[in-house]
Amino acid sequence: MKNLYLGLLISFIFFSFNTSVIAQCDNVTVESITNPGPYGVAILTELDGIRNGPDYDGATIYYPTNATPPFASIAIVPGFVSLPSSVQEWGPFYASHGIVTIIIGTNSLFDDPETRANALLDALETIKQENVRNSSPIEGLLDLSQLAVSGWSMGGGGAQRAAVLDNSIAGVVALCPYLENPVLNHDVPVLIFSGQNDAVATPSQQADVHYNVTPSTTNKVLYEIKGGNHSAANTPNGGGGSVGKIALSWLKLYVENDKCYCSLLTDDLLLNPSEASKVEQSFDCDLLAINEQELKIGYYPNPTKNTVNLEISKDVYYELISPLGQRMFGGYLTGNNKQIDLSELPTNIYYLHIEGQVVKLVKLD
Repeated sequence: MKNLYLGLLISFIFFSFNTSVIAQCDNVTVESITNPGPYGVAILTELDGIRNGPDYDGATIYYPTNATPPFASIAIVPGFVSLPSSVQEWGPFYASHGIVTIIIGTNSLFDDPETRANALLDALETIKQENVRNSSPIEGLLDLSQLAVSGWSMGGGGAQRAAVLDNSIAGVVALCPYLENPVLNHDVPVLIFSGQNDAVATPSQQADVHYNVTPSTTNKVLYEIKGGNHSAANTPNGGGGSVGKIALSWLKLYVENDKCYCSLLTDDLLLNPSEASKVEQSFDCDLLAINEQELKIGYYPNPTKNTVNLEISKDVYYELISPLGQRMFGGYLTGNNKQIDLSELPTNIYYLHIEGQVVKLVKLD
């Protein structure tokens, strides 16, 4: 009888845990990742004061106007002899879902993939500088640990090479990528779109090869759009809208670390999709990795010169630790206006410890 009660108790706990986990993700559905998303969108150009990077030519930043920071960011570059307008629709789409997007041009329309990789890294530098530019509307609102890259054709090959050149990048979305003799030894989660009837970047010679040479330990997906040509993934509406939904879910999962998008990919978007002629996948995400006891912590601006605002649902105790492991100070965060003042600390990286979680903060002068 004791064993029966024990079995019933374990079953009840397991059911309750899973019910709690699922409840957290109720608002994440195929219907919730529409085009456009729920947020308003505004733009910034060099006329508004954003940096003119030496490794690219011209940029437009799309950002959400009524979403809650901090925001992830993505840089996108077009393909061979193509202008930013060829991938422009991705800007307002991502921004309307809370992801800041910079779309750049190239110094030469004939730039090769490696040059486009450097252009993407330069675009991310512009994003970083925008986060500290005093007159920028997104100053201090970006999470600089959540940076991604994307590109079309040679730009897609460049996006994958950017991940090799900078392993701090959190995610890659390659749109019908073109890259001869690819060397892609990186561990950045990569999503590759290809077109079944692409005569420019033939899948068997490009996307399929790129997927296969990416290490087996890297989280990766290859999604071949049924009947698609070389421009099949140039907009989030490609593949009957599946391209945008999958790309957004990939960034939410691996760049924003939102585990709710795990089951959306595995159980819905990548499960025998009618819009795809082929899907290959090798990625690890576990919905049960969402801990019902884990506290959600929002923080901004980061980097900061003075205070950091904390968005935490309850009162908590915190400690601030230096890179050498020295306790700088600590205390309680209470009420609705939770802040930590770093103005007296020297420029450095600090680690905020709250209930077993660690947040990296950057202090600037």
